[in-house]
Amino acid sequence: MSRFQHRNSYQGVMQILQFNSDKYLAALAGILTTALVWPFLPFTGRVLLPLAVAPALFWMVSSLIVSHYIYDRFPIYDFRQIACLLARAPHRWINIHSGWDQTSERLDEVFPGSNGQVVDIFDVHSMTESSIRRARRINQNAISATPACYDALPFGAESFDAAFSIFAAHELRRHDQRVRLFREIARVLIPCGEFVLMEHQRDWWNFLAFGPGFLHFFSQRAWRTAALEAGLNLQSELAMTPFVHVYIFRRNS
Repeated sequence: MSRFQHRNSYQGVMQILQFNSDKYLAALAGILTTALVWPFLPFTGRVLLPLAVAPALFWMVSSLIVSHYIYDRFPIYDFRQIACLLARAPHRWINIHSGWDQTSERLDEVFPGSNGQVVDIFDVHSMTESSIRRARRINQNAISATPACYDALPFGAESFDAAFSIFAAHELRRHDQRVRLFREIARVLIPCGEFVLMEHQRDWWNFLAFGPGFLHFFSQRAWRTAALEAGLNLQSELAMTPFVHVYIFRRNS
């Protein structure tokens, strides 16, 4: 029985809290400080200060509720629907993550008998967010990964039928870095090989859920443009909740 069948009902939201504990603690400290000083403020201050703090309180609560929905209530890691969108079940696949892997074991189950390779492209110089560093410290991956540079994957050309990047590519913050990663993915794919990208998006849904944190994500246009520049053509898309999007790209033949 896989570890996905043993996931705690609140495991996903607890991980979000754990990885972003500094941000949530800062928001909570600001709210508590406001509550303490509010009685001593003049009338205008008592009116304006809660209005200033309200967005922080709203996004703190909404981000946790939405995270719980996505990662604990919605079958976000059930890849059978995604597998149905592929032209064929891959015999050889690569899963690329940036230090936190919750998907390789599941891919192994969805594609039984296949040969999967797992690669960790974490780059201390490019990936500077505190959340990903904290995630790496508590990482307990069931499948070991090969460390690699995002622009120099340690595999020969046309080594895989399919490639996957699940909530990982956005850790490369610059457009040119994402293009170089996608070029490497195109290189190691066979002609007409497919690349599955799953990411949150920089859109209104994620703004309402995560507030300014939505700037950590990228738009549909940004992902499509990076893929096109790397020689990957968009084949289909799938909305996994209003907050998460899946792209199926195909390497030019």
